[in-house]
Amino acid sequence: MKDWNYENDQWTKLPGHLKHLPLFTRHLDFTSFIFRVLWALLLKEILFRFYVRLQVKGDFKKVWQHNSRLILISNHSSHLDAVSITAAIPYRYWRHLYISAAKDYWFANPLFTFFSKHCLGAIPIDRKDKKGEAIRLCTTLLTNLSHIWMIIFPEGTRSKDGNLQNFKRGISLFSERTKTPLLFLYLEGNSTLWPKGKLLPSPGKLIVHVGPVFPPAPIEKIFQAYQEWIATLPVSPH
Repeated sequence: MKDWNYENDQWTKLPGHLKHLPLFTRHLDFTSFIFRVLWALLLKEILFRFYVRLQVKGDFKKVWQHNSRLILISNHSSHLDAVSITAAIPYRYWRHLYISAAKDYWFANPLFTFFSKHCLGAIPIDRKDKKGEAIRLCTTLLTNLSHIWMIIFPEGTRSKDGNLQNFKRGISLFSERTKTPLLFLYLEGNSTLWPKGKLLPSPGKLIVHVGPVFPPAPIEKIFQAYQEWIATLPVSPH
């Protein structure tokens, strides 16, 4: 894998709302480093220890030893989902962690934009964009970076009732085109703690199940394999 060059012509021509990425991932300055550390302490040591009791079933460290390039996919029914997965992953890997986030929510106002840029290092996905700017960026990152874990929710939007929705074909496109395997994750309790339409999350327990690594495949095979995996979990998946 060749090193990703943030100074190349393609990068400099990206729209402004994407140009925060190198500042808060590969090339961290002191300010952004401080925000990341403070956010990690708040997220891991306070929010997901006392308010939402986070439990991880599986070993991200073992996964990382054999898979430095992965697309992390999960069920999606809450605004807790991305931050829950982030909190479950050891901080040492955050430098290589990317999160695809809906631009119309996570970048909707200055406060959310600041949080998404400085704390999450999120890639804003414009769900109405026909130019495919963010899609090309995701594909380029997955192709060129030797170490990258990218969180993508294949359902595309939050489930209203917690039931698993059909996967969008984009996840298969990313995986097959860039030859990137997928790590199956399942969030248990997310739809109860913060269902769609609720203003704030409730306190409680949330479990992140770490599943198998699945090779690039058509979306039908990925969806079937994911369903079969969650059926083996000691929970009652929606």
